[in-house]
Formats: sequence, C-alpha cells, structure tokens
Amino acid sequence: MSYRTASLATALALFASFCLLGLHAVHAQEKDKKEAAKADEFFNGKDLEGWEGLKEYWSVKDGAIVGSTPKGLSFNTFLCSKQMYGDFELKFQVKMTKSGNSGVQVRSKIHNKEKLAVTGPQCDMGGPYWGSLYGENFGGMMKAADAKLVKKVLKEEMFNDYYIKAVGKHITIKLNGETTVDDDFAKAPDTGIIAFQLHGGPPMEVIFKNIQFTAITEKK
Repeated sequence: MSYRTASLATALALFASFCLLGLHAVHAQEKDKKEAAKADEFFNGKDLEGWEGLKEYWSVKDGAIVGSTPKGLSFNTFLCSKQMYGDFELKFQVKMTKSGNSGVQVRSKIHNKEKLAVTGPQCDMGGPYWGSLYGENFGGMMKAADAKLVKKVLKEEMFNDYYIKAVGKHITIKLNGETTVDDDFAKAPDTGIIAFQLHGGPPMEVIFKNIQFTAITEKK
C-alpha cells in the first residue's frame, strides 16, 4: 500500500469515527429530550394538568404540589395521575405538619370517584409509618419500616428526601438516603396510577417539591 493510499484510508477511518461520535451524541440528546418529556408529562411544575383531585385541597405553588386541609377532613383523598405507570423511579422532597399523614400510591386504582379514594400499595409518610409500604384498601401493612432507623434519619416538619422504585414485583423505598423497604411483593399490581395522599383527620398541609420521575422501560 502506498503512503498516499494509507493516508486516505486513515482519513476515511477518522471521518467514520467522527460520524459515529456524532451519531452517538445525537442519540444521547434525543434520549435526554425523551426523558425530559416523560418527566414533564408526569408533572409539569406549573399546574395540575394530567392529574385529578378535589380542587379545594390541591394546588401548585413555586413548582411544588401542595395538599392542604385547613378545616380538616373526614376521609382520605388523593391527587391521582390520569396516566397509568408500570416500572419507574420517583424522587422528591416532602414536608408536612407534624400531626399530618400522607403517602404516594403506586400502581393503584380509583375506587371512589366522588372522594377520589384509591386502592393499592402506598409508600407511607407520617407518624410511625414513614418509609413503610402500606396497602391502602389493599390489606393493610405490607412491610413496616424499621422504627429505629426512621427515628434516626427523619427530619420532622422539614423537607425529607424520598425515593421510590418499582420494577416488576420489587419495590424499594428510601428515606433520606436510607433504605426502608426493598423486597418483592407478589400481590403488587403490574401497572396503575400514582397518587399523592391527604389523610383524613385534623387540619394539615403536605408539600412535594423537586419531583423527578423516570419511566423504566427495561427491567434490570
């Protein structure tokens, strides 16, 4: 092979490498845009488009979902996603009044449209239930978090980091970085809505901010 031929081959190889790098970059950008779109579809940070709840109790303030019952409530009610979800990761920060009780339903369903009450697994918050997995109208406690661990990491009436991951029958919950639930649950539905809870009882307020949602398309 002549020097000129070798140089041409090298140039073509470099050109092909640059093209591949460009394609990878484009694909990465497209993936990022799709993930951002999915997150926006979950909660746009501006209003409650894509959600249904009793309007007198739910609002969006400064990019956060706020649930408030100034006069108390005689029943549990939820802010429910209109879309169904299967495998996903959900991260957010949550703060509520000390006497309050809330949670996030996963793979659930609405059983009472008037009160927007639901059935299904709930990632619990409040009192001794922080970080537990509870079956709302679904058989009661599915797995209680370790009370000593929760007491150690919980910041009452301050924002707490909360993490939920559901893949197949496996559900993971983390509170302020500590794992409180990490197990398989045979009765967990495959898909369903996600819903934020306002528990019946005395007046309370709960704030969910910095909400980050990621749909998991391939099981790991």
